[in-house]
Amino acid sequence: RQFDIANREAMDESAEWRLKYDTEVDRVNKCIKDLQVESSRRADDASGNNHKLAILQKENAILLEKVETLKRELEEEKQKCNSRYMN
Repeated sequence: RQFDIANREAMDESAEWRLKYDTEVDRVNKCIKDLQVESSRRADDASGNNHKLAILQKENAILLEKVETLKRELEEEKQKCNSRYMN
């Protein structure tokens, strides 16, 4: 009879530990899933940011070319003005 009681107590304790283990496994799996979702979101954000950066770099290059063109035109106009006053 004592053996049966001890056996039932051991089985109850084992069931408690199994429940705790299962609960922790579920919690860890949820954390892993959340981390994967967040990681994927951040990767998407980084990809979008890289695309935006590439567009801005192209726009910047175009604007730099325009600035150089305007500088040349300004210099030409200055030279025209200077040559008018010289003559």
